[in-house]
Amino acid sequence: MGHLIVGLDIGTTKICSVVGEMNNSGGVDIVGIGMHPSVGLRKGVVVNIDRTVDSIKRAVEEAELMAGCEISSVYAGIAGGHIKGFNSHGVIAVKSREVTPADLERVLEAARAVAIPMDREVIHTIAQEYIVDDQDGIQDPIGMSGVRLEAKVHIVTGAVTSAQNIIRCAHSAGLDVCDIVLESLASSEAVLTQEEKDLGVALIDFGGGTTDLAIFSQNSIKHTAVLALGGTNLTNDIAIGLRTPMSHAEEIKKKYGCCLSSLIDPEEIIEVESVGGRQSRTLSRQVLGEILEPRVEEIFALIQREIIRSGFDDQITSGVVITGGGALLEGVPEVAEQIFDLPVRRGFPKEVGGLTDVINSPMYATAVGLVLYGVKQEGGQAEKVFRIRQKNIFNRVAGRMKKWFKDVI
Repeated sequence: MGHLIVGLDIGTTKICSVVGEMNNSGGVDIVGIGMHPSVGLRKGVVVNIDRTVDSIKRAVEEAELMAGCEISSVYAGIAGGHIKGFNSHGVIAVKSREVTPADLERVLEAARAVAIPMDREVIHTIAQEYIVDDQDGIQDPIGMSGVRLEAKVHIVTGAVTSAQNIIRCAHSAGLDVCDIVLESLASSEAVLTQEEKDLGVALIDFGGGTTDLAIFSQNSIKHTAVLALGGTNLTNDIAIGLRTPMSHAEEIKKKYGCCLSSLIDPEEIIEVESVGGRQSRTLSRQVLGEILEPRVEEIFALIQREIIRSGFDDQITSGVVITGGGALLEGVPEVAEQIFDLPVRRGFPKEVGGLTDVINSPMYATAVGLVLYGVKQEGGQAEKVFRIRQKNIFNRVAGRMKKWFKDVI
């Protein structure tokens, strides 16, 4: 077998493990998939360690069986309302009049030097562009002549405890965590085209517990946000509105759900289970549409408000891409087009080979994106693939502390 890279999407409704194998042409083949319902998370955050560990174990076992391998390290996704993204800016003087990798490291460190509360951890520092002596729009400044180097970066922070709980769950399931990745960033690797990232695009990851937003323009990420509303809220609305158990509400949503009443045939009838052993009832499917439509409109209206607040609303030239399990709901692109007044498409994982027919669904976008993110990080080097625990966030923080003390002393 080639080098294996594993993505673990720890979601509110499902835990999904995807195994990717690097092929000779530098691409990735998906060779294993495992999925298990998630019961230990709420709004993207771990609320029950034991149940989450159990779900992770089952999803990983299923992927191991399919891929015929043993999984020991993963790239894990993180989401939740605690995630905050902001833009920062760093400036340094170039010592040798030519930009070196060490200068690049220093300017990113300068951009990262912002006041962050003690209970938060920097998850990503993503370079947007570099400026050498007033020449802007540079993607890779190494080797360029200049005396002043600036970097514009996007910093994503999350609650330390939430990141630690994800690592703890993975460790308890016998896995090392190579890196923790923002889920919307991972999804973008799997579903966005290069042209969309260049022109400007808003990626909406409509998940079970959260809806994540990532805005790209000029091939770099400009804004990220996480909204603590998702598909679970739709299921909840159905359960309350139709007075039916949650499990049956989820089934109804998947089978008959449509969030645009005008697409539903008024004559269509659905059967609804009652609570407490009462007799089932039949209702018009139109009623279901009237429950779902306002909630989906509300979620997209809040995302639209976030896009306007970010100030990048005029840069989304190519439109909106919606991915995640919620994107499968009938009528979602149509409702989104009405709210955003932009072209909208569903985002399906691409750029991968292997089990493409199995993963050809927006619900696998994050897990496939985590694999592609891992491939980018490792650059195809075999010895890096199964990194030991030293690379996890606990030790990364400890390493940083030691470095600070050395600098002080």
